[in-house]
Amino acid sequence: MREVKYQLFSDYPVYEGNDLGAIVNSGKTCFKLWAPEAKEVKLRLYKTGDGDKLIQTVSMVASEQGTWSYHTNENLHGVYYTYQTLYNDQWNDEVADIYARTSGVNGHRGMVVDLNKTNPKNWEDDQKPALNNINDIILYELHVRDISSHNSSGITDKGKFTGLVEEGTKSPDGLFTGLDHIKDLGVTHVHILPAFDFHSVDEAGDLDSQFNWGYDPVNYNAPEGSYASDPYNGEVRIQEFKQMVQGFHKAGIRVIMDVVYNHTGPGENSTFNQLVPDYYYRQWEDGKWSNASACGNETASDRAMMRKFMIESVAYWANEYHIDGFRFDLMGIHDIETMNQITDTLKAIDPSIFIYGEGWTAADSPLKEKDRALKAHAKQMPDLAVFSDDMRDAIKGHWSDYKQKGFVSGKKGFEESVKYGIVGSVQHPDIDYSKVNYSKEPWANTPSQTINYVSCHDNHTLYDKLHESNPNATEEQIMAMHRLANTIVLTSQGIPFLHAGVEFGRTKFGVENSYNAPDSINQIRWGLKAINHSQYVYYRNLIQMRKNHPAFRMSSTKDIQDYIKIRNDIKYDNVIAYNIAGAQLGDEWEDIFIVFNGKNKSVTYPFNGDGYKLICDGREIDEDGLSIDITKGKKIIVPPHSAIIMVK
Repeated sequence: MREVKYQLFSDYPVYEGNDLGAIVNSGKTCFKLWAPEAKEVKLRLYKTGDGDKLIQTVSMVASEQGTWSYHTNENLHGVYYTYQTLYNDQWNDEVADIYARTSGVNGHRGMVVDLNKTNPKNWEDDQKPALNNINDIILYELHVRDISSHNSSGITDKGKFTGLVEEGTKSPDGLFTGLDHIKDLGVTHVHILPAFDFHSVDEAGDLDSQFNWGYDPVNYNAPEGSYASDPYNGEVRIQEFKQMVQGFHKAGIRVIMDVVYNHTGPGENSTFNQLVPDYYYRQWEDGKWSNASACGNETASDRAMMRKFMIESVAYWANEYHIDGFRFDLMGIHDIETMNQITDTLKAIDPSIFIYGEGWTAADSPLKEKDRALKAHAKQMPDLAVFSDDMRDAIKGHWSDYKQKGFVSGKKGFEESVKYGIVGSVQHPDIDYSKVNYSKEPWANTPSQTINYVSCHDNHTLYDKLHESNPNATEEQIMAMHRLANTIVLTSQGIPFLHAGVEFGRTKFGVENSYNAPDSINQIRWGLKAINHSQYVYYRNLIQMRKNHPAFRMSSTKDIQDYIKIRNDIKYDNVIAYNIAGAQLGDEWEDIFIVFNGKNKSVTYPFNGDGYKLICDGREIDEDGLSIDITKGKKIIVPPHSAIIMVK
């Protein structure tokens, strides 16, 4: 229960400074907390992040714009601290600082940190890999543990930040794993599932017997301790996170953080709510907490100090950790104005930082729909991208209906939705928008606002989804559908997104929601790379083809409208064909002709082009040309569940 000094949350004073938290500067340390309704605030200093080694208890002094402060002439680097606030003559729980930059074990105490002491060797020389155009991005989503936890990874630091960037690791079959695998695959960005300090893993327990995706935040500005070699030392987790970023950058790969500002792990007992009761969370008119996250609470990005917190948090990660982009979980819970201010702030730091998110909520919210950062409102947020569930569910079938087939497995009626994704969700004269599954109009201003994907950490892996929806299909047929699905993604306009391991048929053994399933379900089994090596080679060549040819990476809607022509001479359901006028785009391929056949039988398609070569037959990709003959008179034969690409 809160004090009633202010009648409305909008009456709370807004602190305009940029020094909240524990700041070490010129050998001095300043603590500053915003808690405008508190009657008193205690600061406690500890030698360790847990236990009873109390150094000192300090009564903080009320200061400007609702803040409380304490200054000392000592450099308190390595000292742990908590805050405790008094409301209605009762002391709330002793908690960490929401601005804590690192923490002790399990995040119960923040740690004062002199950030200059946390930099790994040569950190000042860290360089972001070149990125000429946003449309050049190819995203690869991974979880810190999944890459390394299986013995077949050959990685020493299993489940750790540093394990992600070990060099020279190989599977028992002698094939690249981990960092060298990702580098060989050719993606440009790794998207790392939540790696800030989260609630659900006991950092003091047996880490090999615990697993979570991490979508239950505790300390947003501190790295997760279970991914560090020493979760008890707050300095170590910072240094090793920086080593991870540095290692990816050295390998030519940029780093995306998955951020979850839409809710906190704990609710009423969270650090936010103990320090400033109710303020950081939305409520319905009757005072009941709202829950658009479906996780027990939702934060109020439209309130000034929550908005400030979000903006300062992402700026901190971008500046201090050299982070190259941010993916916003359930972004529709946030308001449009906040997301635009975030993108403005990040683009001012580095114009190449990439921002994207889920353009939906998990439930209703008190935030008016017109103000939500939804997919349908993407045009009002021109500097960020949104996931296309239109294309995702059209390609493979609805995410929540396990048995529903999609375009690649022969279901009729998804053709226009796939075409919608091919043109990057923008306006195009050859699309019948009335037949698109979710969106009846284009929602993207430019193709760079569209994230095209068919699978991610959520729900079944692509391999498992295809098995669930095609129980009588052979392994060969499943793998053909699998290749077709991401051939569509990687030849479409927009930003392609791949789920780690999809390139060699990763499975989670049919487990649909593996957020807290054990390693045995979630880990990548690197032996699959040898078993499905031809699949891996196909994906690698597909990625390289996209990178080699600007025709697949157009940056303007006008170019897409002018130079993509979707063919209308089709006699079949589940078949899509189109041309790209490559010469007009500076591509060495003058014309590109693509056919997608989702049917379970071959089809013949009229093709009168002379001087073309076949570079993709659905099984192989070779830009020099395949020797296979797929012609039949003035027609080509397109195998079942396959893509044909011919170029001139």
